Amino acid sequence: MMISIFMILTLILNINYNMYYIMMVSLMFIFMGMIYMLPMNYMSMLSYSWGMDLISWGFNLLLILIIFLMVYSSYNYKYSNKSKEFILMNFFLLLFLFFCFMSSSLFSYYIFFESSLIPTLFLIFGWGYQPERLMAGFYLIFYTLFASLPLLLSIFYLINMQGNSFFWLIDLNLNFYLFLCLITAFLIKIPMFMFHFWLPKAHVEAPISGSMILAGLLLKLGGYGLIRVSLFLYDYMYIYSQYINSLSLFGGLVCGLICCMQLDMKVLVAYSSVCHMALCIMGIFSLTYWGILGSFILMLAHGLCSSGLFCLVNIVYDRSGSRSFLLNKGYMIFMPSLCLFWFILCSNNMGSPLSMNLFGELMLIICLLSWTTTSTFFLMSMSFLACVYSMYLFSFVNHGYISMYGLYLYNCSLREYMLIFTHIVPLNMIGLKFNMFMFMI
Repeated sequence: MMISIFMILTLILNINYNMYYIMMVSLMFIFMGMIYMLPMNYMSMLSYSWGMDLISWGFNLLLILIIFLMVYSSYNYKYSNKSKEFILMNFFLLLFLFFCFMSSSLFSYYIFFESSLIPTLFLIFGWGYQPERLMAGFYLIFYTLFASLPLLLSIFYLINMQGNSFFWLIDLNLNFYLFLCLITAFLIKIPMFMFHFWLPKAHVEAPISGSMILAGLLLKLGGYGLIRVSLFLYDYMYIYSQYINSLSLFGGLVCGLICCMQLDMKVLVAYSSVCHMALCIMGIFSLTYWGILGSFILMLAHGLCSSGLFCLVNIVYDRSGSRSFLLNKGYMIFMPSLCLFWFILCSNNMGSPLSMNLFGELMLIICLLSWTTTSTFFLMSMSFLACVYSMYLFSFVNHGYISMYGLYLYNCSLREYMLIFTHIVPLNMIGLKFNMFMFMI
């Protein structure tokens, strides 16, 4: 693990695209070799306050892959005046999120949790598309900071009363207000329904790299934080889980209906993230082993699937200059190979066989039906609506009459095909090796 940290830190010495690719691929292989050395039930391999278990290992591996693909998707920035600044922002995102998932202290987790906002804001402000990106950035930072100050105060209270803030050692008689302060920041970050209004704005105004890191990793910080604080908040999470899960069930249904009436492709993919994260929230608050493991698998799957869908939307946007369904139709004629990638990722988004989404959703649905059978109608409706808006996204873009803008379309490059292919391979091939996750049960 020390090798990984030194490799990340040496990236700052040589801000170069080719060196960045080599180091990221090397890091990926190093992390893939760690799977047989990590225990499930405690953090290990570095020190008392830094380490990894299988959950943080999975998120770190996803982080390295997404950061690598962020730079690869923004290859055109290599020839711009701000190429080194872009690499620098990606480096700081990698560093902050890497330490965030490695920290076993709640206070250090909070520091890196908030620090990851800064390079994300610079990505939106510096490389966004519209002037409205300033408002989208303000939405993101104010929503997050509004809930983060109570979290910081509650961490100080825990340190004062307990003497430490380690996830594994906190044992206090808590109250409802402390419980609310500790989980609200994570529920907004994930994001929960009614606290999700920053997400579509941030996605629409962010560049492709910003959308990839938002969907791939930053939403997972909330789920990871909820998994960690459930170690000492399980009594209150058990008591109030019916309220949180009821709101998430209703929110998943409403956001599914919102997706079915969208005209902007990016907004549709952003709202579908809210639907999937509602399932993850319910799995974590069920406080069962299958629920937490299913949430972990679905968060990994969503990070790859949603990031791939944003890449496809960006490929279409680069050619037509619009994300509207009304202007982007008939792409099967111009790019039949890309149509296959659209089909695979939209199928994965609805939970098709062999994808990680299917296994995560199955585990969560079984867990939630055992939690209460009254959730049956909502879970059926959410699954049905996921199929509806995924087919809506695929069919409207690839079928239909060609718009007048079709005269100026050009085919995809090899780099763009490789970008989507790198999302699809781990998302579907890990399903063939699913017994790796079964070792955790």
